[in-house]
Amino acid sequence: MKTIAEFQQHYEKDLKPVLLELEGWRARISRKFVRIASAIIIAGGLLIFALYLINAPDWLLFITAGLSFVAIMIFYARLTVKFVAEFKRRIVGDIVKYLDPSLAYSPTGHVTQQQFVASRIFKHQIDRYGGEDCVSGKLDATAIKFSEIHAEYKTEHTDSKGRRRTEWHTIFKGLFFIGDFNKNFNGVTVVLPDTAERLFGFLGNKFQNVFKHHGELVKLEDPEFEKLFVVYGDDQIEARYILSTSLMRRIVEFKKKTGYNIYISFVNSNVNVAITTRKNMFEPRIFSTLMDFELAREYFEDLQLATGIVDDLNLNTRIWTKS
Repeated sequence: MKTIAEFQQHYEKDLKPVLLELEGWRARISRKFVRIASAIIIAGGLLIFALYLINAPDWLLFITAGLSFVAIMIFYARLTVKFVAEFKRRIVGDIVKYLDPSLAYSPTGHVTQQQFVASRIFKHQIDRYGGEDCVSGKLDATAIKFSEIHAEYKTEHTDSKGRRRTEWHTIFKGLFFIGDFNKNFNGVTVVLPDTAERLFGFLGNKFQNVFKHHGELVKLEDPEFEKLFVVYGDDQIEARYILSTSLMRRIVEFKKKTGYNIYISFVNSNVNVAITTRKNMFEPRIFSTLMDFELAREYFEDLQLATGIVDDLNLNTRIWTKS
């Protein structure tokens, strides 16, 4: 695995000249957006003030403010779309190739909804699904694919005046990884964050048995693993076979390293890993300089986190063969 020191050398030699070129473009976009946004805000403010003076209804004031905001967002998207695409192609794509030349990067690609559902991790019906920043290829003997994903469901409510309102709720937002486990599983084994254990302690065991949407509860013999995760499966023997002592230890260490909520499933011949994150991982800055190594370092570490799952879970050690 490449070190930060090695990456910094690559940054100084290959990435910095490209970033310097993109920095000029970014600065021009930032200045133009500030001018346009300021003009829209001033015009919208004057219009709202004029409407207020003539005692216009409140709903008209709100609509005017809303349209001003929408106009600003539209201009922002138009100003940045080409820049973002070029930044990702030249910077994020370069870092992907630096990590492993065999990997392919697609800024607009993502793990498909069918693949996401097939993982059997998240059971909720999906009403809106999207993603970006897809990386795919083969690391040594292991075929992989990962991308950012945002899956949502909607609820609809009717208020006392008969007005319908739609609300969107996140099922999962973060990095979704698929890797070849080199074994055809007979059943499905799912590893989830053990929220019940952490919140309710001993009573958490009761909640685990109640919420068995993923199959039977599988009890294992690693106390630290059991504090962090709960396991469900439809084949108790296979689940224990897959989750060996060494693999449980690796999953615990991976959880400690990332600090994120982690969901894992073993389905068909794949291991699926869902990592919740609070950020959009590979987006360029628009209103601050790109000439900061820490920004490139963050992209490098996020990509290394995903590609490192192969080593963290020891996927290249082919202890099984597909039947």
